[in-house]
Amino acid sequence: MTIEGLIFYLLLLDSLTANAVAWWGEQWYSRHFRVSSRLFPVTKAWALYYLILVLWAGSLLYRAGALGF
Repeated sequence: MTIEGLIFYLLLLDSLTANAVAWWGEQWYSRHFRVSSRLFPVTKAWALYYLILVLWAGSLLYRAGALGF
């Protein structure tokens, strides 16, 4: 596996976590991270856009053969 593949998998995990928080954990995030939730509010549109961008980058890495499949 290349460094690009490792970074992709870390970003994929991060985007999936961001989507889980955006769709099911908004109150938990606001309650436990009060200061950062005011500065960086979690929105469903942002989280979905982030996931789409990561999946697009993953498809480019897959075509380049950098994911190790």
